[in-house]
Amino acid sequence: MGMLCAVSFNRYGRLFYFDPGDLRPQVGDRVLVPTDDGPEVAECVWAAQWVTEETEGFPRLVAMAGDDDLRRDELLRKRKAEAKVAAKKLIREHELPMKVVAVDHVLDASGGQGARTTIYFTAPHRVDFRSLVRDLGATLHCRVELRQLSARDSARVQGGIGSCGRDLCCATFLNDFEPVTIRMAKDQDLPLNPLRISGACGRLMCCLKYEHPLYQQFQATAPAVGTRVSTPDGEGRVVGHSVPRDSVIVRMDADGSRCSCSRASVCGSRQAYEERHG
Repeated sequence: MGMLCAVSFNRYGRLFYFDPGDLRPQVGDRVLVPTDDGPEVAECVWAAQWVTEETEGFPRLVAMAGDDDLRRDELLRKRKAEAKVAAKKLIREHELPMKVVAVDHVLDASGGQGARTTIYFTAPHRVDFRSLVRDLGATLHCRVELRQLSARDSARVQGGIGSCGRDLCCATFLNDFEPVTIRMAKDQDLPLNPLRISGACGRLMCCLKYEHPLYQQFQATAPAVGTRVSTPDGEGRVVGHSVPRDSVIVRMDADGSRCSCSRASVCGSRQAYEERHG
């Protein structure tokens, strides 16, 4: 048991969890967090509080951000904005099929290598951007790196709103992209319309993975559609499934009406148990 707080580098961006140590930041406070390129300023969006989980493996906040840290953060944001504008302008001049997604800037890279700007972009195919890098270096007066992102990584970096009306999972809490297949959509009886089952990235929605184990377990134990079953109300035939309710839809032989029965009340193992033990 320990204390945790959550911070974000951008408003409505991904949350990162830290051990506050002796600090007690409140919502809206600026704090210094450790990164590969040294401490950076982030905003506290979840005040430090006690949690039941083990917090030993979480990184610890460095300190509360001071005036010098805030001025340095403001300079970083200014450099990023300038680099983004310059990159878009030079991409148009070079007539390259690239789209700038995000820009990262380090004032003094680790190892004393000086300032470095990293530009993340998307493109329909591999792009020869060697001349673009040279022009960007001459314009920005620093070392420039270009990194191409996949469709999923691009959505993660840019963020957005999903079809559910909430922030994209990949931009908030997902750490890794797990494989998602069309079979998952079929098992959940979803329409195989790409517009209905694709996310903002144009790929299959990550959330298809969330409930898939539940559907697999249900299908392995529930009677298939068309199977004759005995229900507490009489004999009938299964005409549908309702996985979220853990029930099956049965059309009764007596009057043709439909009723919803729990999976346990119509599965063979439960019926055999009741016949044996009364």
